[in-house]
Amino acid sequence: MHSRVAFVSYITIIRKELHRMFRLWSQTILPSAITTALYFVIFGAFIGSQIQSISGFSYIQFIMPGLVMMAVITNSFQQVVSGFYFAKFTKSIEEILVSPTPNWVIIAGYVTAGVIRGFVVGVVVLAIGLFFTHITVFNLWAILGFILLTAILFSLAGLLNALYAKNFDQVAIVPTFVLTPLTYLGGIFYSILFLPHFWQIVSKFNPILYMVNGFRYGFLGISDVNVWASFGILLGLTFLALLVLLRLFKKGAGLRN
Repeated sequence: MHSRVAFVSYITIIRKELHRMFRLWSQTILPSAITTALYFVIFGAFIGSQIQSISGFSYIQFIMPGLVMMAVITNSFQQVVSGFYFAKFTKSIEEILVSPTPNWVIIAGYVTAGVIRGFVVGVVVLAIGLFFTHITVFNLWAILGFILLTAILFSLAGLLNALYAKNFDQVAIVPTFVLTPLTYLGGIFYSILFLPHFWQIVSKFNPILYMVNGFRYGFLGISDVNVWASFGILLGLTFLALLVLLRLFKKGAGLRN
């Protein structure tokens, strides 16, 4: 396929998905803004004022990077899983599949839209957090690297979920029973150093722990786990998810009856 034609296909997918995102802003952006504001009020202002500082930072400063990352994870995943499954449901995905558009272009288009939504909501959440506290920037490259890879990984995960989903209920299973528990147990609201040794070990099997701590390191310069190890794990999971998706698209899994 000619590179110019592939680029047009790529841009078309992104434009369609972003149009849906901004048209439904009250469902795609506003809920995260309201939920995060409540987190800041309840956990940051009310409960956080009664908690001692962590590594020299107030509790609200400690949880702020985690709340931003939680919004990025959730919205990147939701953007792709909802958009791609809806395309399957309406059969519009078949128009793309019968076109000469390569599979990697389809994946890249949906993933890019997921990353953009993750970034947009992440910036909104960060702006809300600045009304409650100030935040430092310890390493800008760590911030950008971790937020970009995390958004890509969960966009890929959303696409994987959409491939196998056969109804709208199955679209909600992974966010409800997998993503939400892993996120809340990923060190957003606490340091795993406060846990008993056994539970510290168990926590290290949660990949979201590494994303949250890597992102927190970018702002505050503190992390419960090695930052380079976190980056390596995140990079490895991203490549693994991409390879699995390319394989599934080639086989037509979830795309052909």
